[in-house]
Amino acid sequence: MIDRSDFLYPRSRYYGPVKPENLVFNANLQEFAQRVNFICNLETGGKLPPEEAYKQIKNLWKQLKRSKKELAIGENPFQGEAEGEEGS
Repeated sequence: MIDRSDFLYPRSRYYGPVKPENLVFNANLQEFAQRVNFICNLETGGKLPPEEAYKQIKNLWKQLKRSKKELAIGENPFQGEAEGEEGS
């Protein structure tokens, strides 16, 4: 039997560089996309006012930005390369 949460919140496989922070951020990014999709559908269907939809998406965006900052995603683009190549 398929788990209900797998149906409602499907996850795609991650193909990028395998580092713990990348995997966590990817999971957060996929959750952000799912939630934005639900909010858009509720607003389109008239179940959620546009202002409330905007506010919810803005809060989700702030959470995603905080996650990126906490995980230091993109802050050390040369991390993991051999030393001495930075000044080339």
